[in-house]
Amino acid sequence: MNSSLPRLHLGAGRIIKPGWVNHDLVALPGIDVVHDLRVFPWPWADEAFDEIHMDNVLEHLPDTVRTMEELHRLLKPGGRLFLGVPYWNSFEAWGDPTHIRWFNEDTFTFFDVDHWRCKDRDYYSKARFRVEKVVYCINPAKPLLHHTRWYRLGRRVENRCAKAVLRFFATYFANVIHGLDLHLIKA
Repeated sequence: MNSSLPRLHLGAGRIIKPGWVNHDLVALPGIDVVHDLRVFPWPWADEAFDEIHMDNVLEHLPDTVRTMEELHRLLKPGGRLFLGVPYWNSFEAWGDPTHIRWFNEDTFTFFDVDHWRCKDRDYYSKARFRVEKVVYCINPAKPLLHHTRWYRLGRRVENRCAKAVLRFFATYFANVIHGLDLHLIKA
């Protein structure tokens, strides 16, 4: 492992990022560090990384607050965190038997220094971020076509008005939003 690399890819699986420290639970080809993320502390020094990428991993871990605190510990001040998570009432959330946690657009406001939820419940955690961007991942055909190449027709929605409409429908109907991409900055 090259410890001088400032970027960490957690739960890389078979998607190896050149120039990053690639981590996974399993010693797959290209993995630099094998570690169970349920075991704290993680094997990296405080403020070791400028950027952390964690896509489709957080939903497998039992302690979201402790995990966010560990991510906060690993990031340098102003460091960037990308999280990809399944949406609470989607095919993605409930389809995998190893998922133990689901998320909505409000989950990470409890860690956002600028949000009233974080300010009101500052005793929940000491991990502080700024939620820079929340992107809705949509693909209405995915539950029906997930075994074909057509399931890749999904879109990422960032427009505020479009997100409000999607959130309204997603409150009452499943599979409107299948995931969230979140961009956070360590405060």
